[in-house]
Amino acid sequence: MAVKDWSENIIVGELQDDPLFSEDLNMLQEMIESRQNCNVVLDFANVNYLNSSNIAKLLKLRKHMIGNGNGKLRLCAINTGVWGVFLVTGLDKIFDFCDNVASGLASVQLEA
Repeated sequence: MAVKDWSENIIVGELQDDPLFSEDLNMLQEMIESRQNCNVVLDFANVNYLNSSNIAKLLKLRKHMIGNGNGKLRLCAINTGVWGVFLVTGLDKIFDFCDNVASGLASVQLEA
């Protein structure tokens, strides 16, 4: 995966299936802990499934960002199988989604 700085206050993470998914979210968590007011856009285009550990890491990331007033979190390019997991678990109601990374980036920049 590539976790990269899009700008001074936006990080874009291109996620992969496990075991890289967990490693990527751990690296991302470390990056945002050292920043203030940081927005995160996660690209799920290469993620084909989510397990309970993945969901727990996403919830922890969301909690950290909300708790610190850190910024916005956008989940982008969710495929049908993964979207089904978000629907069944009710997580579609607590995360913000965008169709693709470009619209996710625009979303966090417009709300700034």
